[in-house]
Amino acid sequence: MVTERQITASKSIHRRTGRTFYVATRLLPERVRHPTYVLYAFFRTADEIVDDAAGVPPDEQYAELERLRNQALGREPTDDGVLAAFHEVANRHGIPDAEIEMFIDAMQMDIETARYETYDELETYMRGSAAAVGQMMLAIMDADDPERASPHAIALGEAFQLTNFLRDVREDIVERNRIYLPQTTLSRHEVSDKAIENLDHSEAFSAVIRDELRRAESLYWKGVNGIQYLPKDCQFAVLLASVLYAEHHRLIRGCEYDVLSATPQLSLARRLWVLIRTRWHWRLTSDPESVFRAVSSIPEENGHRTGTGSPSPVR
Repeated sequence: MVTERQITASKSIHRRTGRTFYVATRLLPERVRHPTYVLYAFFRTADEIVDDAAGVPPDEQYAELERLRNQALGREPTDDGVLAAFHEVANRHGIPDAEIEMFIDAMQMDIETARYETYDELETYMRGSAAAVGQMMLAIMDADDPERASPHAIALGEAFQLTNFLRDVREDIVERNRIYLPQTTLSRHEVSDKAIENLDHSEAFSAVIRDELRRAESLYWKGVNGIQYLPKDCQFAVLLASVLYAEHHRLIRGCEYDVLSATPQLSLARRLWVLIRTRWHWRLTSDPESVFRAVSSIPEENGHRTGTGSPSPVR
């Protein structure tokens, strides 16, 4: 049984490290909210092994992730409250071991993979780091038709992560020497890794970001289209998370795609305004797509009105 202390500790990690998602999580019903705190704390625990590993040899990072994998799956005992709580949540909600394995595998990719040649390669990484998260969330929500909801949950998880990649280009290169923009997109616009390393913004770099924004935005429309398949008491929170993450696109456009000079950040006032506006429209229609169309910063013409299309053909 997950203890109150474990939930409190997990909630603290979530509040400190995931402010955008935390706002939406607070609006989930308790049966989903508490397990979500635990999931997020587990994700951050794994992520920090590779993100906060300055001076730690790769073999030690691999070993630490293997320890975390085995304890999360119950193969080894643990005295870590977050890992113990995660194992309990995974068992209770039937989270497949395969999703946990894929997530840890993706974290291990971050140890030595710092560039991605194509979007297909990046998508393979995101299947573990983002889509697996969407699948785990789907499990704890206990959707009536998870097979129907699954491709939309995967799309939304990838959309959120692509937004993070575009927002955090500066942080990723300065702090971790990583570039999550596909090399094919950079090459098409004649932007070199060196230019990004030097934080050299240009019109060509703006074109790269515009291309990748469009890719993410098509995924948002596919993901939002599937919110209707979630339990009714979870739909608004997931919709709000979608609107909040997408709001970063407004900031990126507002700074003329210059995410190298500074990292765009949503203010608390802006998050509250988005919450109020989204809630007002939700009370009018309770239709996820209609509300997203009315309040999100994503142009509909760049997305899929029915959510059935594939992402942008830019590879």
